[in-house]
Amino acid sequence: MAEQNPGLLAQEPRSNWVRLRTLIVLRWMAIAGQLAAITVAQRYFNLTLELGICYAAIGASIIANLVAIFVYPENKRLSEGEVFLMLLFDISQLAVLLFLAGGLHNPFALLILAPVTISATALKARSTVLLGAVAIALITMLVFFHIPLRTQQGFVMRMPDIFLFGFWAAITIGIVFEAIYARRVTQEIHSMGQALLATQMALDREQKLTDLGGVVAAAAHELGTPLATIKLVSAELMEDLADLPEQYDDVVLIRDQADRCRDILRSMGRAGKDDLLLRHAPLGTVIREAAEPHSERGKKVEIDLRPADGADPGQPNIARRPEIIHGLRNLVQNAVDFAETTVWIDAVWTNTTIEIRIIDDGAGFPPHLLGRIGDPFVRRRRTSEERRKRPGYEGMGLGLFIAKTLLERSGAELGFANASDPLSPRKPGIRSGAIVELAWPRRMITQAEENLGRGLGENLPIEA
Repeated sequence: MAEQNPGLLAQEPRSNWVRLRTLIVLRWMAIAGQLAAITVAQRYFNLTLELGICYAAIGASIIANLVAIFVYPENKRLSEGEVFLMLLFDISQLAVLLFLAGGLHNPFALLILAPVTISATALKARSTVLLGAVAIALITMLVFFHIPLRTQQGFVMRMPDIFLFGFWAAITIGIVFEAIYARRVTQEIHSMGQALLATQMALDREQKLTDLGGVVAAAAHELGTPLATIKLVSAELMEDLADLPEQYDDVVLIRDQADRCRDILRSMGRAGKDDLLLRHAPLGTVIREAAEPHSERGKKVEIDLRPADGADPGQPNIARRPEIIHGLRNLVQNAVDFAETTVWIDAVWTNTTIEIRIIDDGAGFPPHLLGRIGDPFVRRRRTSEERRKRPGYEGMGLGLFIAKTLLERSGAELGFANASDPLSPRKPGIRSGAIVELAWPRRMITQAEENLGRGLGENLPIEA
């Protein structure tokens, strides 16, 4: 499955991300800093401040924190609106203190960046834009409206107008830049986290399918002997009860049902048994297993296996790991989805490396996205032709990201390229589309040479 359901993995709204305790702790730190700044300014720099109103503004923050502590549980997670109101309160409280202590002539005006940055990491874009606009409006007003900072001798502490304008411009640009930067980084972290979750889900699903197939096949193998015994005994009873029609019919029914059980288990067991012998398989077998679900979708899938010059001609036995099979399957599906008629899978091995190349005759990767192939949630506009070919495809890049992540976990290095210029005319049946190249160090996925001739031991029996 190359593409995950975007509805399941779409980014969640940025609500309920922030714990109340986090904002309370940050506010206590701000309160401590404000008290320290006022004390130092008054006692050590002999500045004249409106202490009563300043302490009233700080007291408002203390009361807000105490109310939040006693009214709400400690582990409460705030909604979008609640976080917005708390940050708006912090911006307003800081603006009041700055108004009382010199306005933008106060270097602590720079702290107005903090609430906007927090908003960019935790809230939606609309809330962040609104908070940023409020912050810029308040610092602009503080340029013209504020109580000047005065020393005890009556001197006014102020910056030259050109420095004041530069400080205002720096804070304004900082609000915009910090908000955009913090939001972009947070989005990428969140997207990567969701993509890794999708990768783990895909790997878990593949592992469960592999385990289920092994259990079913093992059950078919282990139940074969008792079913054969039932059939043998029923055949003997049929001979003994030939003169008793009613009992004879019952024995025939038992035999037929035993045959039916055998056929059901045999068909269920085709997925393969988790046999020790099948933990490693020839390279071609693993490739065919990965490509098999997409071999009957109307596109030709050609597999070419060959050793490099000077290499051992025998196919290497590689690990049948779920991440390798699922990763290759995603790449093959992507190639089949976009191919016109044919997909080529070339495998070449040397004595030290194993390389696989998947090529199609489609349009190739979009040139402007080549550098981002393998990143999660890569979107682009689709043409009407692409919508017709893949009506359910959303183009989020998750399939290639999952394949790349799983295969890199197995030790592979991946490269993405185009066989020809995607804008040039295409001819079906010619290798002119996308190319995905994989290369493993042979020791990473093959069975150790010293174990090739060693017995594997008995398969473990199924226990109740």
